[in-house]
Amino acid sequence: MKVVIIEDEAPAAERLSDLIKQYDPTIDIVACLDAVQEAVAWFSAAKPPDLAFFDIQLADGLSFDIFKQCRVPCPVIFTTAYDEYALRAFKVNSIDYLLKPIDAEDLRQAFAKLETLKSAFVRNDNSVVLHTMQEAIRALQQQPAKNRFVVKSGAQLISVPAEDILYFFHEDKIVWLRRNDRKKYAVDFTLDQLESALDPALFFRLNRQMIISFPAITAVVAHANSRLKIKLADHAEPAIVSRERVGAFRVWFGG
Repeated sequence: MKVVIIEDEAPAAERLSDLIKQYDPTIDIVACLDAVQEAVAWFSAAKPPDLAFFDIQLADGLSFDIFKQCRVPCPVIFTTAYDEYALRAFKVNSIDYLLKPIDAEDLRQAFAKLETLKSAFVRNDNSVVLHTMQEAIRALQQQPAKNRFVVKSGAQLISVPAEDILYFFHEDKIVWLRRNDRKKYAVDFTLDQLESALDPALFFRLNRQMIISFPAITAVVAHANSRLKIKLADHAEPAIVSRERVGAFRVWFGG
């Protein structure tokens, strides 16, 4: 079996590749791609694989855009940080998904479900995948964003509205939120969970350590290795947009 992986986070792509090889060492991973346009070019020129793993959010847009620009003539299993509630459309439409962080049992079950997809792809019926992805995107868009967070300050519980949060960051194995008064509070979420729960119009995942809100940004300047440096409203050390996120950041920052 020949497999292609489309994932813009290198550690996630490596983990998935390792799990696939553990499941079946004979599987040939023919390509690991990290952007919509790279995937479009690959599918337009390469021999179709037997299976593809698509992350939903890529550096330059949603993987949904791949289906708009070229034919994807193979079954697709989606990988995502979104929770099961938002992804019911995948299961209803018999397209499986792997929820990050991926584990071996989830992968085994996904391969087991592959047989249910084969008849549609024997007919080259790409509309099955396209329709499912459209339904999934609608479900994600309809999922209400989390608009407040309960945090502890000593023995007191405080409710912090999302609009009062400058950014979330990972430090000393803890995820913190920085309020607009410069105070920080620990939160019981991972950055991956927060990325899924927050309003994408207001918040953006800059890198592995930080999710930033639009009001936190005072300036954006060019940085080394095609990255961007973000100057922050609380005068903390500037944040760096990872190179693979620069394209998506430009889209988000420009509205």
